[in-house]
Amino acid sequence: MENKQHLIALDLDGTLLTDRKEISPYTKQMVVKAAQDGHIIVISTGRPHRASIHYYHELGLDTPMVNFNGALIHHPRDSKWDALHNPMPIRTAHKIIDASMELGVHNVLAEVMDDIYLDQYDEQILQIFQDTQNDPPFTIGNLKNKLQEDPTSLLIHPKEDHIHQLRRHLDDYHAELIEHRKWGAPWNIIEIVKKGMNKAVGLQKVAYYFGIPADRIIAFGDEDNDLEMIDYAGVGVAMDNAIGELKSIANHVTDTNEEDGIGIFLEHFLKLQVKSV
Repeated sequence: MENKQHLIALDLDGTLLTDRKEISPYTKQMVVKAAQDGHIIVISTGRPHRASIHYYHELGLDTPMVNFNGALIHHPRDSKWDALHNPMPIRTAHKIIDASMELGVHNVLAEVMDDIYLDQYDEQILQIFQDTQNDPPFTIGNLKNKLQEDPTSLLIHPKEDHIHQLRRHLDDYHAELIEHRKWGAPWNIIEIVKKGMNKAVGLQKVAYYFGIPADRIIAFGDEDNDLEMIDYAGVGVAMDNAIGELKSIANHVTDTNEEDGIGIFLEHFLKLQVKSV
């Protein structure tokens, strides 16, 4: 491996983060060392800005960030950077909300950037979204009445036996307008963004900005919302805890998120030299 500058894209949940939602000391050390050696570190996540900025600051980053699976690409430290926000049309959102309600889903939630609209009060859902450094502003009540702007994303919490039926409906009636992905266990949540939005779109924009060719992009992921990113990157790396489909298209499979998979791969692939303490 030549010591050229690489763009390193990090998914968060199940990838950079342990199951306790922390960055392990060893992996953090390797990511920071890679940045010190001149490599570009970018967080690329399905999470919104508010739920990822804490990790961005923990790593000491000064780079753009990809949120909402590519529906928001921005630079947290540079307001003049050419940010892209691509929400879905509110008419599409309302149709999906109607279809979801007809199926009797547990709940539907909409995000407009960092604002959250929740159809029904749900302690479990609230706990997921309040597990951040700064609790987001919530609006709770009839979603179709409360939601007045194009949402960045829709999140549907279907009943277990309705997941496949709902995803088939989304494919049959809305495939030209949206992308939908399923969260990993234990949450059976379907996340929906505007058609054409995925992490690879975000990486392309960031890579172009820095002048990094695709063959010098290293991307790490574990779930189906990482498929395009892993396929696009010249060095696509699946975690050992990743879904089978992702492993099958990845160039490499590293250790699990619980076993410092990112840190181990970066140390060896980039030949990072870390002084022992």
